[in-house]
Amino acid sequence: KNGIRGNWLPCFLRNLAAARFFLVESEVVMVSDSCKKRFGKIMLEQMELLEQVEIAPNIFSMLLKGQMVSQMQAGQFLHIRVPDDSKLLRRPISIAEIDRDNLTCRIIYRIEGGGTAIFSQLLVGSFLDVMGPQGNGFDLSPVREGERALIIGGGIGVPPLLEVAKELHAKGAQVTAVLGFADKSAVILEEEMKKYSEVIVTTDNGSYGCQGYVSAVVDELSQDYAAVYSCGAPAMLQYVDRKFQDHPHAYLSMESRMACGMGACYACVVHVAGQDESVNKRVCEDGPVFETGTIIV
Repeated sequence: KNGIRGNWLPCFLRNLAAARFFLVESEVVMVSDSCKKRFGKIMLEQMELLEQVEIAPNIFSMLLKGQMVSQMQAGQFLHIRVPDDSKLLRRPISIAEIDRDNLTCRIIYRIEGGGTAIFSQLLVGSFLDVMGPQGNGFDLSPVREGERALIIGGGIGVPPLLEVAKELHAKGAQVTAVLGFADKSAVILEEEMKKYSEVIVTTDNGSYGCQGYVSAVVDELSQDYAAVYSCGAPAMLQYVDRKFQDHPHAYLSMESRMACGMGACYACVVHVAGQDESVNKRVCEDGPVFETGTIIV
């Protein structure tokens, strides 16, 4: 829905040429001093595939290992090159879990086309060309020990919220997670989320959990929450944006098609709320996480 501005490719190539690249140990490349104002620099690395499992129809979980894991934050994403020369653009995939001690991370993706179909066929021991960690993640600092936090996730938007739940639980927060799916076959990460939160699952057709959308459950919650974290389909995010527009610590994680993935090409812009249409922010660099009430969802 964001669209790609006309004539973006020449602009992207000029910016890419201007970016500064330099080699460091372990075949890791650091990209552009201007990027990652909040969490450090983007890295380019060959990450090893340690595990790949289909966890639901056409939804796969990958376990990757590499040095860049030490820099990852909840809510960031990886920009992964498809190992096929006919696929020019990288695929952005959110980070689901981070294990800094073992330098491993988990990503979860759904087959949406030829590129992700190729990912699903990769074998353990393969190496993936990965840029990351990219984007600004979720701010967990507003939640203190003993306080309540609310997680709202939908479908393939649930994975980046798993690390949020994990880290909030480690802080001693009381976490409630409301997770919505199309039907029972599409439910993912329920058991993992239960390790860190009280979980309520909804399905559109009532084949599992509560019937209906997450909004029906969230509207019935009476507690006050120190922070709200969400990721999912546009309609769900629009609901969260409206309901928590005035909340001081409510966050939306946006999904968008991307080209460069580091803010140079402006292919993934969202418009800023209350501003002229010419005023925008980039999902890859300014996001993917935004505060409610700040952008047009």
